[in-house]
Amino acid sequence: MQSLLRRPFLSQVRLAASVACVLAALAAPRAAEACTSYLITRGASVDGSTMISYAADSHVRYGELYFRRGGTWPAGSRVALRHRDDDRPLGEIPQAPRTYDVVGFMNENQVAIGESTFGGREELRDPNGGIDYGSLMFLAMDRSRTAREAIRTIAELVAEHGYASTGESFSIGDPDEVWIMEIVGKGSDLVEDRKRKTKVNRDRGAVWVAVRVPDGHVSAHANHARITTFPLENGTTSISSRSFEKLADPRVEVVYAHDVVDFARRKGYFAGRDEEFRFADAYAPIDFGAARFCEARVWSFFNGLCGGMDAWLDHAKGKDLAKRLPLSVKPDRKVSVADLMAAKRDHFDGTDLDMRRDAGAGPFGLPYRWRPLTFEHEGKTYLNERATATQQTGFSFIAQMRRWLPSPIGGILWFGVDDAATSVYMPISCGITRVPASLAVGNGDLLTFSGTSAFWTFNKVANFAYLRYDRMSADVRRVQQELEAKLLGQVAAIDAAALALHEKDPARAREFLTDRASAVAAETVGRWEELFRYLLVKYLDGNVKKERDGRFERNEWGFPKPPDHPGYPESWKRRVVEDAGERLLHPK
Repeated sequence: MQSLLRRPFLSQVRLAASVACVLAALAAPRAAEACTSYLITRGASVDGSTMISYAADSHVRYGELYFRRGGTWPAGSRVALRHRDDDRPLGEIPQAPRTYDVVGFMNENQVAIGESTFGGREELRDPNGGIDYGSLMFLAMDRSRTAREAIRTIAELVAEHGYASTGESFSIGDPDEVWIMEIVGKGSDLVEDRKRKTKVNRDRGAVWVAVRVPDGHVSAHANHARITTFPLENGTTSISSRSFEKLADPRVEVVYAHDVVDFARRKGYFAGRDEEFRFADAYAPIDFGAARFCEARVWSFFNGLCGGMDAWLDHAKGKDLAKRLPLSVKPDRKVSVADLMAAKRDHFDGTDLDMRRDAGAGPFGLPYRWRPLTFEHEGKTYLNERATATQQTGFSFIAQMRRWLPSPIGGILWFGVDDAATSVYMPISCGITRVPASLAVGNGDLLTFSGTSAFWTFNKVANFAYLRYDRMSADVRRVQQELEAKLLGQVAAIDAAALALHEKDPARAREFLTDRASAVAAETVGRWEELFRYLLVKYLDGNVKKERDGRFERNEWGFPKPPDHPGYPESWKRRVVEDAGERLLHPK
């Protein structure tokens, strides 16, 4: 990792641009390769922190923790950008005079950003755009001290250089507030530039809206645009991009591209009164797939925190597209980090969409479906549910921002690799100066196994557990809960120790937090390797070894006791009989 830190900045940006989740394509079923984000305001959290969460769900994304050193840059410095979807070069842009350290998806100022892709109208893609959504995320963290500065940075970068991605929803947070920003390109309308003797895009840039989540509320987005109506510019609580100088005013709750309504009119997406304009309806009209595969995850998150969500169940099922979910809700109780960890592990448990209840779960209640997301049978199309927790997660995080502590201590990136349901969230302070070895870039990749990589260690456990999920998942949860409870319980003591050091020597505090992150990762990954060996021994060949007091049982001569043979549940036996009863019938 140290060698990476010494690379030129353009290499760091190139690396960063490969980090987010694989895009959901324009067709809703492709949203299976996509991301889920939850947002918690100060007034909605147990301890007054703000939080955003993000899952980088992808079949090609490797779970590793990125680190980029900030600094000051000489005049004329340039940043080379590459598209995060396919790594193709996008060109160069001017470097900012000052950039900040970034750990994963949080910078040293506790500004954190996550995303989910909603695609939007295909004709709004600009094949010649200069900057993609991945670069926007990381450049905004590089250059921002607050969430509001990040919003402005994103908007100004796409206006100047053009937008190279499809529609995106960004979660943007700092210790004081959290925002949703939704952005979509303007397509390509090439006209002749006689001075430069070339063609330029008359519609270069993007249209967008950013809305502050009301304090005391929670919000979410999961691969579909969610901002509908919003108050138009009034100079106080709502401004357009023509009044960016007012954005720092805490009274501002909405900011949007000045042409977001007019452009929709010009393209024929909207014909009503300005105050009736609905961003999502204009730029990403909802359909069955967007509701069932995307909005259902938002519904499930809201449903776990507040009552009355049955009113939107038909919407989540794709049956009532008109009854849109609210952008945010006030939870019935305050939300903790542990609550958000649990939400990232949701499989629609206990709802009408529970993935454990049909034959697709197999005999052992597996809440996963291998892709594709839809399948054909006898001329009809069927679907597999798309829950928050999914096997193809590369990594996920919960960014916790705490305003009452110095930023290097206050910002915690709770970081996990692979499937959140079978992973552990490890606390990584935003003030660290190097990445734990098991999470470092270059320790394996998706096509290169590494025995010291956290990603591969967690994948070994997850993929083995999928074979007998009903039993093994309980063993996984036991160790998972043990580790996370321990880590959560240590936060106050670590804060106190780091704060005492920070008051005397901030650099020593950062080194303490760096060593702490390395120790946590080493202990967690080591414990997970032990878990894998335990599961392998216990469940080898479909049997279950007998245990007592945490040890596998032997007879009085030291020989292994005969294992249990749990067999199959009655529900599965019934399905087997219905399918092949005559062939399998015993003659007794």
